[in-house]
Amino acid sequence: MTYKEVLDFLFSQLPMYQRIGGAAYKADLITTILLDKHFNHPHQNFKSIHVAGTNGKGSVSHMLASVLQSAGLKTGLYTSPHLVDFRERIKINGVMISERDVVKFVEKNKALITELQPSFFEMSVAMAFDYFGKQKVDIAVIEVGMGGRLDSTNIINPMISVITNIGFDHTAFLGNTLEEIAKEKAGIIKENTPIIVGKTQVETKNIFVDIANQKKSQLVFADEIFACEYSMLTPDNKQSFNISKNNELIFENLKSDLLGIYQRENILTVLATLSSLNIEISKERIYNGILNAANNTGLRGRWEILNHTPLTVCDTGHNIDGIKQVLKQIESTAYKKLHMIIGFVNDKNIAEILSILPKNADYYFTKPSIPRGLDIDILYDMAQQYNLHGVKVENVKKAINLAEDNADNDDFIFIGGSTFIVADVFSS
Repeated sequence: MTYKEVLDFLFSQLPMYQRIGGAAYKADLITTILLDKHFNHPHQNFKSIHVAGTNGKGSVSHMLASVLQSAGLKTGLYTSPHLVDFRERIKINGVMISERDVVKFVEKNKALITELQPSFFEMSVAMAFDYFGKQKVDIAVIEVGMGGRLDSTNIINPMISVITNIGFDHTAFLGNTLEEIAKEKAGIIKENTPIIVGKTQVETKNIFVDIANQKKSQLVFADEIFACEYSMLTPDNKQSFNISKNNELIFENLKSDLLGIYQRENILTVLATLSSLNIEISKERIYNGILNAANNTGLRGRWEILNHTPLTVCDTGHNIDGIKQVLKQIESTAYKKLHMIIGFVNDKNIAEILSILPKNADYYFTKPSIPRGLDIDILYDMAQQYNLHGVKVENVKKAINLAEDNADNDDFIFIGGSTFIVADVFSS
């Protein structure tokens, strides 16, 4: 089989949340456990860090992997979803699993896949753990797909568990209150295993405290120990942070190639995690790993600058909390006219998002190129109700071309609304 044939087989055989949404979701770990048994529990052969949360878990996972890689550890990284190539999900020291390794895995296990009919996510987790085990990684950073308690990644016994924050996303599966969602995320807390929670929130703090106590696990709220005094964008296109611990400045001018201001929160989670790991990592390695987080790991789409004239930025923020962070950064950016290229998937409640988008922008309403993409006419009609005006464009590429034609050099073009809108930016 060729790599393309393998992907066609997987896409046709296995339900994929990225493409079809809720029909791909399994509310149990039965198939995951069967797969794990078949592959002889490969996750037991390497150390791991488990990362959950509503927003920021991708950035935190990539920053952690970058630092561990900079410290000389052979570092696996499992994340989802992918933007362009499935292999983005499975990396070692920033290098994607080879097409040949993907083909070999599927060819060898085609009968098993056909028999068990795992979800696409269940299969990809099994592939990642098998690959990391065979490649003898020293440590792997494993990002939760959705929730935590019933996520396929939740069979690991990590060195440390991390929950970035709690917000409203995937409410059909995780619950309609922050408390309900927190309980699902807290499902990754293991017995006698340190747990880092990135953001202290009134609605959820006691949930984490109670569960950590039940599990006899040491709990740290990152933002109660670490603080970011300020961050600023530097002339060399980096973001610089001043970080204090217990009111003492410990990281001065800590630079990152991740430019979103929301990284101020994520970096505290990363540093709290590193300080709680039983691994000696020098300050120099931490500086190097944070500075080269995107470069080392291949992370894309987090306040990524695509062009400077006009300034063009894409960001994968896709729920209400993520969009609020993006809008905060847009508001702090200098421009003459704002052009917003937006699109969504059809299973999101986007009314709340539309209600907070800037009214004085020119909009280009479009659709991500996946079956879950929200119909442009529906999006356009909804946007009118919130006084968001613009044009309908059939795909992201054409929307970008039209915005560039309409924009002056000192205008600002923003592209987002959905991870899959950003994926389309990079897909051709």
